[in-house]
Amino acid sequence: MTDRATDPVTGQGTAAGDGLAVYLYGVARGLDPAALDGVAGVGGAPVRTVPSGTLTALVSTVPLEEYGEAALRENLEDLAWLEATARAHHDVVDLAAHAAPTAPVRIATLYRDDARVAQVLAEQGEAFARALDRVAGRAEWGIKAYAHREALEPAEPPEPESAPAPGAGSAGAGTAYLRRRQDERRRRADAGRKVGEQAAAIHDRLAELAVAARHHPPQDPKLSGRAGVQILNAAYLLEEGDAAAFAEAARAAGERCPGIEVEVTGPWPPYSFIDTTDPAAEPEGAGR
Repeated sequence: MTDRATDPVTGQGTAAGDGLAVYLYGVARGLDPAALDGVAGVGGAPVRTVPSGTLTALVSTVPLEEYGEAALRENLEDLAWLEATARAHHDVVDLAAHAAPTAPVRIATLYRDDARVAQVLAEQGEAFARALDRVAGRAEWGIKAYAHREALEPAEPPEPESAPAPGAGSAGAGTAYLRRRQDERRRRADAGRKVGEQAAAIHDRLAELAVAARHHPPQDPKLSGRAGVQILNAAYLLEEGDAAAFAEAARAAGERCPGIEVEVTGPWPPYSFIDTTDPAAEPEGAGR
């Protein structure tokens, strides 16, 4: 999330006013600006639009004391600040996406002023157009799978071998103990491999139903607040009308795997399928 656009704020005076910067939420095509009338964005800042041809940037003016380089480094480590900013960012993008095809950008994408935003839209207009073509009529859905204790526990060990012969002494008992420890480690490893294979199977099945798919790193338990070990965190780009079949496939996949819980989230704007550093780049899994 610390990645920002190619023209990050330097802290120097801007056309938006000294000590101010322009925060970019995303780029829409064919958006009626009235759809954002009265909408507040990050930090409560009013949302406005910057047009360029058929493209419209969704922006707010924000203070550098909170969104400048040094402040952001600190604020992005503050979970409460990050959560509030991410929620406000999402709300703006989600509202626009319901009104017109919208390509979201990463949180904390900043520019010097509106003129620079308009220049970016003009210079990268074709790339943004391709990105918007790719997501038009589609939405992102998320899948998170959690392995609970019963899935992670190793299988019951086989019946123990016969006890060491009388007179074998402590050496025989020590060997038996080490063998039991090795067997337990092996069984735990086998349980871990099985869980990984189940996660891969769930992903492969759901990816078949999607236009594109992308893996994400496991979510921090402090953010998810969920019990169990997260074994799958992935996003799927779906055509309109495919959500019900996708959710049913996810439910069925979870039922086939005892001890594994599958959570479906969405629909979301297609955050995972827009490369904001290169809007023309093909998303991972395209063409599946």
